[in-house]
Amino acid sequence: MAARKRGELFTILETSTDTETNALSDSEDCPLNLPVDVKWFEIPFRKSESDEEDEEQQEDKGEPELESAAVSAAAAEGEDTADSASYIAGGGCNIILVTGNGIKHEDYEEDSYYATSNNCSETSSTDSDIDFSDLEEEEHPALFSTYDVLDDECTSPDFWGEPDQVISIEPFTADSGLQHSLGDDADTLDYFRLLFPDSLFEHMVEQTNNYALYRQRRGGRSDAHWHPTDIREMRAYVGLNILMGINQLPEYGMYWASDIFIGNAGFKKTMTARRFEKLNQNLHLCDRESEPSKGELGYDGLYKIRPLLDMVGSTMWDAYLPNRSLTIDECAIAPKGRFSPTQYMPSKPLRKGLKVWMLCDSRSGYCHRTRIYVGKPSDDLAAAALSHKMVTSLVRGLEGRHHHIFMDSFFTSVPLLQHLLHQGLYACGPTNPCRCGYPEALKPRNVGKLAPGEFYQCQHGNLVATITKDAKIVKNMRGVDLCDQLRECYQVGRPCKKWWRYFVWFYVNLCIVNAYVVQRESRGGSPPAGFNGKQFTQRHFRIRLAQQLIGDYQGETEIIHLH
Repeated sequence: MAARKRGELFTILETSTDTETNALSDSEDCPLNLPVDVKWFEIPFRKSESDEEDEEQQEDKGEPELESAAVSAAAAEGEDTADSASYIAGGGCNIILVTGNGIKHEDYEEDSYYATSNNCSETSSTDSDIDFSDLEEEEHPALFSTYDVLDDECTSPDFWGEPDQVISIEPFTADSGLQHSLGDDADTLDYFRLLFPDSLFEHMVEQTNNYALYRQRRGGRSDAHWHPTDIREMRAYVGLNILMGINQLPEYGMYWASDIFIGNAGFKKTMTARRFEKLNQNLHLCDRESEPSKGELGYDGLYKIRPLLDMVGSTMWDAYLPNRSLTIDECAIAPKGRFSPTQYMPSKPLRKGLKVWMLCDSRSGYCHRTRIYVGKPSDDLAAAALSHKMVTSLVRGLEGRHHHIFMDSFFTSVPLLQHLLHQGLYACGPTNPCRCGYPEALKPRNVGKLAPGEFYQCQHGNLVATITKDAKIVKNMRGVDLCDQLRECYQVGRPCKKWWRYFVWFYVNLCIVNAYVVQRESRGGSPPAGFNGKQFTQRHFRIRLAQQLIGDYQGETEIIHLH
């Protein structure tokens, strides 16, 4: 196994049926045995674009650590560009496993709304306000039962060989993209209803009223300040919570303050502070009297939000069919309090919080599917089984469509990539060299120190392993980070003591982000009728949505005097 030096060829390939043919030099040596209809590219070495903090850490640590990555590849489309550095996760040396010809990435225009700061505010800057975090291996929950996912075949000594086999790639031909019939006159509320339908508001009204009665029966006395809510008031209540994320104040009572510099006239006109507080107290999504206790048959740790998960999970999947490149990663919700499912995630901007795994579009950040952390795996085997089952759960329904799945280091393994390949899916992501099936020849003790741009490879069919030293860029891992940061621009809901309410507002916020993505892709960036600004940003979308949810609703009014 010979090392290929900086400036030589890398296994980033595309078929000539998808793109124009490039002339190849007779002096160049292709790293894989390829058919004549396959092109290959010379990959220039690229320096890491690390900031001052990264440079300081490198000075403290000395040489960068040896990291690894796993990649499965598919045939590239004509508009894509080949970029090997885009596959590298983390700085220093990296290892790549390929079940294909090297997954190439989408082109992103500099003025694309996905890549500029227009997502959160009005600005003329073309610099992105989306900071994509490094990939880090972390603990994941035992959401599923444990089972052995290790393949004995991948542990045999003769499993890996020289990178000299022909790679077979199937093109992505599945239906994808927007799946609605809204016209040009559709407004923000229409797009939001695609993700958060009126039937969900009706369910919230029913269960909130039921819980208010349940609470009074349990307490043995009636609540003189409560009266049943309805769908118009519930929409207005959600609209106010959206506006609170844009106009943030330390305490929600301050929105109803008599001080002209603090109080909000729109809030006072919509409902009283006491009514808002009562809706906060009684907001519910499930029947508490029918909830199974822990240990009973039918117990569900997510029972309190199960109706929301089922309904929103269905609408998110149906409104936008997945495109070719998808990302699986985690995001965090910051709770104000201590909850048992809280996780520490050092690689994320929000290092501690409630964890959610997401399947997102790599380009737009649209979230197709989610899974929630509910507990810690009992052992390493449980964690390995969990990572396998989590991925297969998130991509269920995509089998045989040849999507490109990009994952973080916890999920990626040789058995998982083989399983996905057998299911007609290609995958990419960093991995740990200590995992079962990892090629012995590419382990750190056998490779030693690499020079910049130097790399080694092993291959088994469509599975190719590469260790290299290059820049830390993973373009197609941006999907979940983009979605998460669009959501973090403006929070929805107020801090509370009940963990499940954080998830309620998380999914409301997620539906807003998805609706914003759908609206932008549907209208091509043109704003809805009646908007007079230059650019219709996410902030404009949220304000307009909140105003349309509130409408002309007016409840009782009152003024709070601050002392």
